[in-house]
Amino acid sequence: MNLEVPDVPLIGRGRDLAVLRGALDEVERRDSAAVFMLGDSGVGKSRLLAAATDQLRAAGAVVLSGACLDIGDASPLHPLRQALRRHAAAGDAAATAVRELTEILDGDAISPDGAGALLERVSRGLAAVAAQRVLVLAVDDLQWADRSTRQLLLYLLAGLGGIRLLVLGAVRTETVSGTDPLRQMLSELRRLRSVRVLEVSPLDRTETEALATAVAGRPLNPVALDQVWVRSAGNPFFVEELARGARDGRTEPSDTLREIVFARVGALPEPARRVVTAVAAAVEPVEHALLARVVNLAEDPLIQAARTAVDKRILVAGEDGYRFRHRLIKEVLEPALLPGERVGWHRRYAEALSDLPGGQMRNARLAHHWRMAGERSRALRAAVAAAEEAERLHGFGEAFDHWSDALELAGGLDTDPARHTDPAHPTDRPDLTVASLCQRAAEAAHRCGEHEQALALLRRPGAADPDDSSCRLHIRVARYLAALGRLTEAEVEYERVLAGDCTAQETAIAAAHSAELLLQLGRYAEAGRRAGRALDAARGIDDSASSLVLAGAVLGFSQAYLDDPAAGLATVREAVRTAERLGGPVDIARAYLHLAELLTGPLNELEDGVAVARRGADYVERLGLGRTYGIRLLAVASNGLFRLGEWSEAESVITAALRHQPAGAEAVELLLARCRIRVGRGDLDAAERDLEATDTLLAAGGGARHLLPLLTLRAGLGMWRGRPDQAREAVQRGLDLAESRSDDVWLQAPLVWHGLRAEAEARSSGVAEPDPDAISRLRRVAERISSDSAPAAKPVRETVIGYRELCAAEINRVEGRSEPAVWARAAAVWERNNHPYPAAYARLRQAEALFGQRTRNAEAARVLRGAYRTAVRLGAGPFIEEIRRLAERARTPLDEPAPRPETPRPGTQPETPRCGPRPAESLGPETPGPETPGPGSLGPGRTGAGGVRTRQRADELAGLTERELQVLARVAAGDTNREIGERLYISPRTVGVHISHILDKLGIRSRVQATAIYERNRRAR
Repeated sequence: MNLEVPDVPLIGRGRDLAVLRGALDEVERRDSAAVFMLGDSGVGKSRLLAAATDQLRAAGAVVLSGACLDIGDASPLHPLRQALRRHAAAGDAAATAVRELTEILDGDAISPDGAGALLERVSRGLAAVAAQRVLVLAVDDLQWADRSTRQLLLYLLAGLGGIRLLVLGAVRTETVSGTDPLRQMLSELRRLRSVRVLEVSPLDRTETEALATAVAGRPLNPVALDQVWVRSAGNPFFVEELARGARDGRTEPSDTLREIVFARVGALPEPARRVVTAVAAAVEPVEHALLARVVNLAEDPLIQAARTAVDKRILVAGEDGYRFRHRLIKEVLEPALLPGERVGWHRRYAEALSDLPGGQMRNARLAHHWRMAGERSRALRAAVAAAEEAERLHGFGEAFDHWSDALELAGGLDTDPARHTDPAHPTDRPDLTVASLCQRAAEAAHRCGEHEQALALLRRPGAADPDDSSCRLHIRVARYLAALGRLTEAEVEYERVLAGDCTAQETAIAAAHSAELLLQLGRYAEAGRRAGRALDAARGIDDSASSLVLAGAVLGFSQAYLDDPAAGLATVREAVRTAERLGGPVDIARAYLHLAELLTGPLNELEDGVAVARRGADYVERLGLGRTYGIRLLAVASNGLFRLGEWSEAESVITAALRHQPAGAEAVELLLARCRIRVGRGDLDAAERDLEATDTLLAAGGGARHLLPLLTLRAGLGMWRGRPDQAREAVQRGLDLAESRSDDVWLQAPLVWHGLRAEAEARSSGVAEPDPDAISRLRRVAERISSDSAPAAKPVRETVIGYRELCAAEINRVEGRSEPAVWARAAAVWERNNHPYPAAYARLRQAEALFGQRTRNAEAARVLRGAYRTAVRLGAGPFIEEIRRLAERARTPLDEPAPRPETPRPGTQPETPRCGPRPAESLGPETPGPETPGPGSLGPGRTGAGGVRTRQRADELAGLTERELQVLARVAAGDTNREIGERLYISPRTVGVHISHILDKLGIRSRVQATAIYERNRRAR
């Protein structure tokens, strides 16, 4: 592959360049040295050689650079002749020496008798060209070196020429095999300590993406980048060709790539070509036994042919069989098969596989080969078997693909009069009709996250099974609509079932799912009543585990929210245990999701909730539901981490979840979670894009569960942009929605706060006038929320009280009478509940009000510094800037002086150490992290929390007792206090005391940070 060096940056070769540059040091010690670079065609050896010689020339060496030709011994010493011509053209000062050496080479060719004399003369000529400097002889495509060039290199590297010489050679790996003369030469040279062989490897994924972006001249979309990586396997030449194609909108291999592949395969001996062609028609990897049945070669010739294909770097051999080194080779060869040739190969594979044992892969490959061989009936039976096997292994994505193939094959049979399969039962199985194929494909699509396709499959002609009740169809449709975020439509479908003439089992299923939907809509009391009805209907019915699990989880959530957190939490945990004991994958996933949402939401047990969410996400990933329930659990975890102040970790969780390419409600959950962080960081344009994407996903109809947080985020975005009018519009839309579709005070309270805050911002900034009608409406809603939450569980009431105090303080601010005591009261509520961001915001306003009084500046400065420390820990950019502007106006430095022990005031008691985060203003100074922008729109389940940066010190765990180490190990494993207590035979309260001591001793504030310290020390040991 003698290709010109493209004008793109050299990426990922820093270490290799360092080796080549460092070889100069070896020359200083031994007078001669060599580095031979080995690698596949296109891996970048020529570019690396060119870059190295440029650097060595700049370092003062004399560089002679040439390349060998694929013409054998017809042109002796061609690379040296070429190098001398290039050197002369460059106008070097040693022109006379170059001319004399050229004349020597133009004389008689090296003969066996006179080789020594001529090599000596050439050596003296090279010494004259070098003129006491280091001579670098760079030879590309050394695999084609003629005998004279090989003799010259051996002579020079043996130290016989008396030159300070560095030889750099590039060799294609696929050519140095067997008895190749160059392989023998390299074997001899490897014995010399001054000779090094450097394997030039393909690029890794990050380097591949960087090179593709550079070649395309712009960032490619993630799907295109992924395709470039998979198809190229990091080969730079392939990367460049594919990137240009992606840039120009082409997906097929370029003509250049096709010709290179055909040339490489065409140069193989016929048996090796036959093996390569057979693998091109196969589903990789191809086991040796299967290949032997297909290619019709005896064992020894087959092994020799396969060995040749492997040595030529076309195939790779693994424990599981043969596959192509680069997927591109298959992409070129497979379409080039003649029609009859293709059918013949596929038939031979299908017949061979039919005689071999195997599981899912066997059935999947059988379906493919029978289909390509034109045997649709046999392909259909294999596709159904492959789909059922994939479902048993929880591979729902693969199952969906196989069911889709089965549907397509069944359709072809229905219209083909030459086939004798019954159209109603295309697989000769009475239980599998075309309608049931549609339904099974739809369910697999739903489980792997393709909810739109699931809904389309149920609605396609022929999908309705005449033997099935309409109730089950409505339930399926409702489930898929809910997964798409179209909650209102889903509710209509469930009501049809509950009002219709359905069996007891269908009623129980519909009631349980409907109860879960009501929970998502924020109608907790109604959800609890519906869940109770589902439980009554499910009891005594066989095969009702799913309904029992789901109804129990919803009932417990409703109970915990409305009146009894302890009993409700116990009910949800019991639902989790029931699911793990009796339920299927979806039951387990739902139970974990409700438990995690309850802990991180209404109960405000953030660390336990994050641990449950992450453990549940890992669990359901193994159950094949990573793209659906796994993503939802990761969204719950990221929201909890956001509230804990672990914003970077929350971002990493979201990034990992987005790799699944979620759709429907899962995508909405992640976009809202990411938008929360982006607003918090101050990346407002990116946050706007997330909100626009969410609007698009919810265009068909979303519920309050998603729309209220979306509008709250829009209001926060408007305020940070200095547009309180936009914030007001978003809040008013949210209030309209809440009045008609939700009684969820948990979601309404932050929306009302944002509304009153926007009116206060309008007054203080002078950008717009406060709207009296909007303020009046907001005050009414705030009073209603306070009244509605009175009978709710204590954690819910505490959250609503916190927002009520903030609303009262904002009303004072709107009226121009901001009072420090009102803001202090609001801050105290949030500090008591360990919510640092709203606490810090209230402290900022308290400081502002104190400065306005002009008599309590020392107290104001102390309060402002506490808010500043929290904002810096959060990386809350806009919030930080607002604090700095206030400090500048008040001429108050924000640098905290060294803390001194506080003496308790008379009549007070020193603060009792508490388990969990301390109030923001009581924290000592921390080293601030990077000041990335902002705080963001915060609601229940979504407020930030100040995370204290972990202190690094030697032997961090040395101060812990043995029991504390045991507790810490279980915390790191993700166990809750209850689970730790059960494992260590201590009460949950005692566990809490141990955790409090651990956090105090380590100087941290959260279980997340404790886990990080434990893992760091465990790895260090």
